[in-house]
Amino acid sequence: MQTRPPLRELGLNSGKLARLHRILFDHGLGNGTAFFLPYDQGLEHGPRDFFANPQASDPAYIVKLAVAGGFNGIAIQVGLAEKFYWDYAGQIPLILKLNGKTDIPPDAEALSPVHASVEDAVRLGAGAVGYTLYVGSPAQEADFAQYRKVREDAHRFGMPLIVWAYPRGAAIAAKGGNDSFYAVDYAARVASELGADVVKVNFPHPEKTTAVKPAYQAEFSSQQAIDAVVRSANRTLVLVSGGEKAGDEAMLLKARQAMEAGGLGLIFGRNVWQRPYDESLRFVDSLKEILAAHPSE
Repeated sequence: MQTRPPLRELGLNSGKLARLHRILFDHGLGNGTAFFLPYDQGLEHGPRDFFANPQASDPAYIVKLAVAGGFNGIAIQVGLAEKFYWDYAGQIPLILKLNGKTDIPPDAEALSPVHASVEDAVRLGAGAVGYTLYVGSPAQEADFAQYRKVREDAHRFGMPLIVWAYPRGAAIAAKGGNDSFYAVDYAARVASELGADVVKVNFPHPEKTTAVKPAYQAEFSSQQAIDAVVRSANRTLVLVSGGEKAGDEAMLLKARQAMEAGGLGLIFGRNVWQRPYDESLRFVDSLKEILAAHPSE
C-alpha cells in the first residue's frame, strides 16, 4: 500500500495550507481524506444527466445532499455558487470551477474557456478552485496560457488549485483513448509539473493498449495502474473520479484501489446524485467506510 504525503511536505504557502487543512480535517470524515461532490455536469454534458433523477436538476437539492452526506466540499460553477451556495455557506466548503465547456464542440479540439476568477472564489468564500486541463488537445497552447494565469492568481491569493486533468483530442483517441493507463498517467504527471496542488483523474484502464507507447503495452493490473498514476503525480495529491454511473461493486472496488494507491480521496458526482436521495446517502456511507480506513496526518 502506498502512502500519501502529509500536507506539510507539499510546499504550500500558508493560505493554501490553511484552506486545505480546513477542508480535510474540519469537514467530511476529518481524517485527512477527501470526498467531493462535483456538480459541473449541467454545463459539461447538458441537462440529460439529470434525467435519471430529475430532482438532481435543482442545485439546492445537490447542496443539501452534499451537507447531509458529510462531503468535504462541493464543486460547482460560478452562476450556481452565486445563486444557491449562500444558503449553506460555511457548512460545506466550496470548490469554485473557473472554466468549463459544453459538449457541443468536438473533443478533438477541446478547450475549456475560463469564465470565473480566483477573485470570484475569494468573494464567494471558496476553499479551493478547480480548473479543467485538456492534456493532449490541439488547443493545448491556449489551455496552458490561461491555466498559467489561474495558477499565478491561486498562489497569490493562497487558494488551493485542483486540476481536472483530462486527456482529450484526436491524438489521445488514437492512442488508447481518454481513460487508458497511458493517457491518465501522462495527465497526472502534466498536472503535477504545471503546479497543481491536487489533481483529479479518471480511473486508468490498462487493458486499453491500442497504439499506446510500448512501456504501456505490458500487462498491468488495475491496482498497478492506479499505483503508477499516484506515483506520477508525486507531491500533487490525487482525487479519483467516479465517471459515468456504474454498478455499486465496481465503484467500491475502484474506491478501494484508489485509496490503497495513496490517493487523497474520491470525487463522485453522477454515481451519487443520479439515485434517489436515500439511496444516494446509503452509497455515500459505503464509500466513506473505505475512506475511514485510510487516514492521513
